[in-house]
Amino acid sequence: MLFSPLKLRSLELRNRIFVSPMCQYSAEDGVPTDWHLVHLGSRAVGGAAVVLAEKTAVVPEGRITPGCTGIWNDAQRRAWAPIAAFIAAHGAAPGIQLGHAGRKASCAPPWLGGKPLAAAEGAWTAVAPSALPFAPEHPAPHALAPKEIEALVVRYAEAARRAVDAGFQVVEIHAAHGYLLHQFLSPLSNHRDDAYGGTFDGRTRFPLAVARAVREAFPAHLPVFVRISATDWVEGGWDLPQSVAFARCLKEAGVDLVDCSSGGAVPDAKVPVAPGYQVPFAAAIRREAGIATGAVGLITEPEQAEQIVASGAADAVLLARELLRDPYWPLHAARALGVDVAWPQQYLRAKPAPAK
Repeated sequence: MLFSPLKLRSLELRNRIFVSPMCQYSAEDGVPTDWHLVHLGSRAVGGAAVVLAEKTAVVPEGRITPGCTGIWNDAQRRAWAPIAAFIAAHGAAPGIQLGHAGRKASCAPPWLGGKPLAAAEGAWTAVAPSALPFAPEHPAPHALAPKEIEALVVRYAEAARRAVDAGFQVVEIHAAHGYLLHQFLSPLSNHRDDAYGGTFDGRTRFPLAVARAVREAFPAHLPVFVRISATDWVEGGWDLPQSVAFARCLKEAGVDLVDCSSGGAVPDAKVPVAPGYQVPFAAAIRREAGIATGAVGLITEPEQAEQIVASGAADAVLLARELLRDPYWPLHAARALGVDVAWPQQYLRAKPAPAK
């Protein structure tokens, strides 16, 4: 089942293995570089069905770090185009994740410590639903006014249109991991008392407006994904029942797949990390909301991935670190599962015989 095709709208995908968006912190003024071409292109050559580019900011202040990619201008769109074309030419669907870091913006890259930037390092003012810092060492963000929220909905739609022009066949909206849209969803970070806070309807208002705007801006024959954190892992935070209800709303908005991750809203959550620990979220949302789901998180073995899809827990698996370790994991997984899949013709001399 892992290597059975999956059809989302008119997009026919060659298998159920997706490359999870992974920030590379290697752009220049939001413009992707040769690093991104090689990084993403090698995963298409390696046999994945969807190659999702990293969280790409819809506005400059939406970047996590100065090295994050963007798609808020046409120079960035032009730089993404050959990358998307290469991915598509090698049999995968090129996708891009649209996001905004919110209160987790204006930081150094992980290999430089990941701490908030100082003014001398080019720091900018982060924004959020409420003026609550992510952690004690983070400055308080600017609480967005309603008109600023409405303007951001437009920027997401503009980014989706640029993604189309760049040749992307999938867009994923990032509403997870404590970034801006998740900050609105979670009661831990959203303390507003206006139309964008308080109740479930208030906290989901902005993320759903983004979903509808992106869906309208993206071609009707191509799919839109949304990544969510299905739980904050904190009492009183965002949780699975709210995620199921939100997924139902996303389905009504025209979203095609919910990518089910977790955590990230606060720095001190106790997350019970273990192989496949987030798969039950994908299974519950698929079953209870009636929408396609992707499972992500410590999925490393071919048999494990096969079981997730074959059991109906999810429609696809998204791999991150395992595909950093092995860009050709899908080709190796196919052999391990006894499935004969096409290899790039340039690599045919290295294709092993089917496993016995």
